[in-house]
Amino acid sequence: MKLSEAKSRIDELRKELEEHNRKYYVLNQPEITDFQYDILLNELDTLEKKFPEFIIEDSPTIRVGSDITREFVQFEHKYPMLSLGNTYNEDELRDFDARIRKSTTELIEYVCELKFDGASISITYENGALSRAITRGDGTRGDDVTLNVKTIKSIPHSITGKKLPSEFVIRGEIMMPRAVFDRLNEERTAAEIAPFANPRNAAAGTLKLLDPKIVASRSLVCMVYFLLAEELPYDNHYENLKEASEWGFTVPESIRLCRNIDEVLKFISQWDTPRKNLPYDIDGVVIKVNSLKLQKDLGFTAKSPRWAIAYKYKAEEASTRLLSVVFQVGRTGTVTPVANLEPVLLSGSTVKRATLHNADQIALLDLHLNDMVYVEKGGEIIPKIIGVDHSFRNETSKKIVFISNCPECGTPLVKNEGEVNHFCPNYLHCPPQLKGRIEHFISRKAMNIDGLGEETIDLLFSKNLIRNFSDLYDLKAEQLVPLERLGEKSASNIIKSIKKSVDTPYHRVLYALGIRHVGETVAKIISGKFKTIDDLINSDPEQLTGIREIGPKIAASIIAYLIDNENIEIIRRLKLNGIRFSEDTVTKKTGNTLDGKIIVISGVFLKHSRDEYKEMIENNGGKNSSAVSGSTSFILAGDNMGQSKKEKAVELGVPLVSENEFLEIIGEE
Repeated sequence: MKLSEAKSRIDELRKELEEHNRKYYVLNQPEITDFQYDILLNELDTLEKKFPEFIIEDSPTIRVGSDITREFVQFEHKYPMLSLGNTYNEDELRDFDARIRKSTTELIEYVCELKFDGASISITYENGALSRAITRGDGTRGDDVTLNVKTIKSIPHSITGKKLPSEFVIRGEIMMPRAVFDRLNEERTAAEIAPFANPRNAAAGTLKLLDPKIVASRSLVCMVYFLLAEELPYDNHYENLKEASEWGFTVPESIRLCRNIDEVLKFISQWDTPRKNLPYDIDGVVIKVNSLKLQKDLGFTAKSPRWAIAYKYKAEEASTRLLSVVFQVGRTGTVTPVANLEPVLLSGSTVKRATLHNADQIALLDLHLNDMVYVEKGGEIIPKIIGVDHSFRNETSKKIVFISNCPECGTPLVKNEGEVNHFCPNYLHCPPQLKGRIEHFISRKAMNIDGLGEETIDLLFSKNLIRNFSDLYDLKAEQLVPLERLGEKSASNIIKSIKKSVDTPYHRVLYALGIRHVGETVAKIISGKFKTIDDLINSDPEQLTGIREIGPKIAASIIAYLIDNENIEIIRRLKLNGIRFSEDTVTKKTGNTLDGKIIVISGVFLKHSRDEYKEMIENNGGKNSSAVSGSTSFILAGDNMGQSKKEKAVELGVPLVSENEFLEIIGEE
């Protein structure tokens, strides 16, 4: 390879790896597997060794990927938090063992630990009390997420023990149980918000939320894997972990002390199948030298410790032929490409279809008809295409191109700025959207109307008895009785269930309307802020985005839905049929201690959410503002307060009031 070609390829690889690092660590939306990433990284490492004149200090082969975000305050790690070298085969593990044995004449022991797939955390304790929790960040410094970590039940706030150092750092992996992950993704999918790719991304994303109450609701857990201090209880890693377990930390029972590399390989083999039945995702095994003295002697590279390595289980995959790609239209118009495949056995089940997610994914894979493709079960659950075997490609095969018009109604598709999905805007006349919204409206978590399944909705739609969900309330039993698969009893039960649904609470009615990006949680938040549907109809984007959980995308979707005359007509008809479009209780003013005061809220709070504080301000006569100005009375300042607001407050002489001080002012502390 010529110098110019090497330089070009090195630059290309660095750029690609940096983008994948950003998507993995910051956005929590990886596009490639760990294995594919490691292939790219190894190629870059090989080229840099061959052409050392092109090595730079900021190369992905040297620098740890960073999860640092601007919303949090950063602190330096007392002990650098480096990444681990990876391997996928036995020979490289034996090479690792050989290198270790060359460096010492002592007996070598290894500690094997299951590699939990989550978000790494470093927690400092002083005199037995939790003082700070920091993310991995860039390995040198990370984000302070102490308030969020304190909501995790498996992490003790204070500890006691016979051999407790006065100050120590304990490191662990914060994870989301698969059951919690599935529930969370169900809610996101219902709101047509992109689901998390896997529990690791969900855990990392949760850890970076600004509301500790939401973090607490997601039942995160922490498995600890390393203890650091100037004076440790024991001179080896294994006994220190066992001691940490005595202090109250969750140390996995699966850790094993191995006397040689053969015992390490046996441990890896033994866990290959059982790991799939654990409540958490496991993507490999970490092997560490047990002796702390030997760890110190072996030292570190710029990026990794020389005394530890991660063996990664390769995700089960299969090769099969791509037969066709179809495009499905969801209830809110989102168009999803689905690959039809030659049936192939994968992880114990036959796979015939695989999701392609969106146009970007199709372009990334460069798919052609009749390609031989590699299929993997993402998170061991959802089949997805991860690559193409180009050696089997026919040069005349047709390239897969994302469609430009709706496959159901022919309307040109739309892709909003900042979104990855295309959607059909013809929501009032596109058949799958019409039927999909009716199916959503009657679902258990929405209006909970029994007896109307997908087939019955399709039947009523084909007979022109319904065109939108407000038509349901005009149905008569005599219209249903003659229909196929129905009868007097079924018809009577359906009508009774429809009538019963008028008692559905307001927040569930909002969810049932099927507004794009408005799931159960957002609907509940909106109903708490806008006490009637008319208040919501008359709202503006500023009022909506003033609610912490509602960003510009959700606000724009709500506004677009409520300015449409046909939607307003549907809501009017639902009102006439007795559907509840208001809260039963309206919060009354509770005091006047804040009369005339303009208050800005900034930072993260422990005792109440930001929205709850906004409501307290209004209930006590105050006015909320998002910007600091000369008329601002004070700033209700939480942890990690925005730097720009802090500087503006100093400039204008605006006082900062802490959470406890504020609660004292309004008489709640």
